[in-house]
Amino acid sequence: MVYDELRSLAARYLRREKPGNTLQGTALVHEAYMRLIDQTRVQWQNRAHFLGVAAQMIRRILVDHARAKQAAKRGGREVRLSLHESIAAPNAGEVDLVRLDDALADLDRLNPQHARIVELRFFTGLSIEETAEALGISPATVKRGWIVARHGCSAN
Repeated sequence: MVYDELRSLAARYLRREKPGNTLQGTALVHEAYMRLIDQTRVQWQNRAHFLGVAAQMIRRILVDHARAKQAAKRGGREVRLSLHESIAAPNAGEVDLVRLDDALADLDRLNPQHARIVELRFFTGLSIEETAEALGISPATVKRGWIVARHGCSAN
């Protein structure tokens, strides 16, 4: 059951990757699984909590891979992306994970809860109710955070 959940998350991430990605889905799932079973301090609360942690693991693996590839290709230069642009990216079909990770880090500095909401909704596809359950907050708080994170940055 865990393997199927990880494969589903990995497939969701890889569909958004740019063409030419060299990371295979099976390798991504295996690496994420190895990192998850190494989590001895995590007390799994529910499916949503598991998916949230798994999404962070998979995202981190992909971002590390993308950063290494980018560093080799461009001599380490990175292009910054504003939060507003990165959140709009899912509609484009491809996501630059390095730029999205940077934008999420910026959001995390401004509002960590909003960053977790974006991460759970965008990367795992959790519903508002599942996100609320995973974060231990109300669905109304998730809705407000999602709206602010997606639309509140339009002035940037």
